[in-house]
Amino acid sequence: MTANKTIGEGMGTKRAWLLAMGALAVGLTTSLSAMAANVLQDVRYASAPGGKVDITLQFAEPVGDVQAFTTDTPPRIAVDLPDTTNGMTQRRVVIGSGATSAVSAVEADGRTRVVVDLFRPAAYTTRSAGNLLVLTVDAGAQQSNALAGVNDPTKRVASDIEVANIDFRRGDNGAGRVVLRFNGDGATADMRNEGNRVVVDVANASIPENLRRRLDVTDFATPVQSLEPNANAGSTRLVINTNGAYESMAYQTGNEYVIEIAPKRGSVIAAATPARAAGAVAGPSAPQRYAGRPVTFNFQDVPVRTVLQLIAEESGLNIVASDTVSGNVTLRLINVPWDQAMDIVLRAKQLDQRRDGNVVWVAPQKEIADFEKAKADARIANEEREELVTEYIPVNYGNAEEIARLLTEDSKSSSSGGTSSGGNQANRGFLSARGSVSFDNRTNTLLLIDTAKKIEEIRTLLATLDRPVDQVLIEARIVVASEVFARELGVIFGVQDRVGTLPAGAAAGETTTDSGFLVGLPVSTPAGLLNLSILRSDISLDLELSALEEEGRGEVVSNPRVITANQREAVIRQGDEVGYLTIQPATTPGAVATATVEFKEVLLELKVTPTITQDGRVYLNLMVKKDQVDELIVNPAGGFVPQISKREVSTAVLIDNGQTVVVGGVYEFSSREDLRKVPFLGDLPVLGNLFKNKSKSSDKAELLIFVTPRILPVSRGR
Repeated sequence: MTANKTIGEGMGTKRAWLLAMGALAVGLTTSLSAMAANVLQDVRYASAPGGKVDITLQFAEPVGDVQAFTTDTPPRIAVDLPDTTNGMTQRRVVIGSGATSAVSAVEADGRTRVVVDLFRPAAYTTRSAGNLLVLTVDAGAQQSNALAGVNDPTKRVASDIEVANIDFRRGDNGAGRVVLRFNGDGATADMRNEGNRVVVDVANASIPENLRRRLDVTDFATPVQSLEPNANAGSTRLVINTNGAYESMAYQTGNEYVIEIAPKRGSVIAAATPARAAGAVAGPSAPQRYAGRPVTFNFQDVPVRTVLQLIAEESGLNIVASDTVSGNVTLRLINVPWDQAMDIVLRAKQLDQRRDGNVVWVAPQKEIADFEKAKADARIANEEREELVTEYIPVNYGNAEEIARLLTEDSKSSSSGGTSSGGNQANRGFLSARGSVSFDNRTNTLLLIDTAKKIEEIRTLLATLDRPVDQVLIEARIVVASEVFARELGVIFGVQDRVGTLPAGAAAGETTTDSGFLVGLPVSTPAGLLNLSILRSDISLDLELSALEEEGRGEVVSNPRVITANQREAVIRQGDEVGYLTIQPATTPGAVATATVEFKEVLLELKVTPTITQDGRVYLNLMVKKDQVDELIVNPAGGFVPQISKREVSTAVLIDNGQTVVVGGVYEFSSREDLRKVPFLGDLPVLGNLFKNKSKSSDKAELLIFVTPRILPVSRGR
């Protein structure tokens, strides 16, 4: 027992020593492996001739053995790097050239896997040189064939695709949009920039003779000046001539290839009136602003879902694509905002988007429209099943009947109230399809029957509408000023012979005039007379000068005022009714004429409707009238007929609160000079004044109408 125990203990000690040494050896091996492990530092790429892409992997140490394999669904190339850690700070590198979509690297269990995402299956080769591993990806079968056809006419792929039309239109923000439309799908187009022109080659499509003509599109005010489509060894070449700095992009959908030439940011294109060029189509488009980070995509016939995935990574959004999103698209976008790129892709494939926070749902337009219609139908169905409640809402400042008509145009009124019942009507105003509204004029109360949600909405509406409105004091001043000036000079001049025989019955001292002359040109109403007589026993010389000067000033001021609520018409008038006789002649023999008294209004009137604007000013729609009896005309049948002088202005004007403006004015001036004289004698110098009568008059009249509105705010409390 003792020996066995000793031997066992010795065996255990040896086993423990061996385990310790093994652990140490494993630790050393692990440490050595860790020290010898490589690090993937960087991934670069470059386009190569023939649509190929060279992907360069840079390591910290020389590259050892690598293992690579491919998958077809989805198309990928995977490269496993044993004993290699991932030192890249960027998880994914977007390429978007040829058949290569992007490159990503992940690390697990001491090894790194580099995955190359492809747009389509493509062959590849690898080669290493020191710390570099170069992976060359071919263009893929489709593009390789197309490129082979371009470079070698003898190997061109036979195709029935033909250019059907070439359209040009002005796009967003002054961009020129060229649309190549083909007679079928499958056209392979390639675009490149060559200085001040953009060249588009379509390898597998021909162009008919009638479309090979130069199009001048200068009048569209875009960077594009002209289009030159030509045949190029059985294919099609379109040369787009430009002017000024520009940015180009292109995308393909179905049988259309679209090229957009936009002004470079910061450049200015001279404005011109858009005119339709020969063979061009001008379509209106609303400018749209894009603020996304610029991206560059160069895709040839890639799945739409792949493009959306790349946009999601660039934008940081979560894009959820519907199962019905399918198809391929060709894009060449250089420094285009990602949100604009997304709009282009959606427009190209008849897709639409709905955003909720940072989640974007992408689906065909019809699918989204059907979804929203179904959602709206479900909401309406829920409303139709919701319980109805009854509410009585008093109206304080408004009119219950008017508010009921506002809520629904189907209200019916009566002397005591009115109703509007529900029914399945398309337009129910603020009510639901089953709602109804009644009103009681006596208590000015609304009676509502509707769902709880609708009634709460109506309460919110009434809280805004049922408020006291401001009032406006409108003051008008009508000033009628007149000025009259008149001057008249006249003369009476006579010489008489007093010698003669007194007639029978003459009184003592009376004489008779046998000869003499008399000049009589007096003023009509002399203000003063100057007489001079030179007497002799038988001759009398009389001279009488008369003169009149009249001057008068008058002013009439009328000042009507009125207060009214906002947007309510107010009328104030003052005046008389002037009566006059009218004679109706007899209509039958023996009958007598009939006298009738009629009246004419002579009024001072102010009619105004104020509207208070949001900025505190007042818009007035007003009419001011000032009548006055000018004179009374004698009626031949008896009595007088008044002649009324009317002054009236009707206008609309916007006035600041408390400001006084002249809304109307009339100025009248009349001048008259009269001369009466004895022919020939009145023309004699100096003495001719004894044979003249002069008169001069001038009248001035001025009408001014002043208006001053003042807002009288009322309390908003309820």
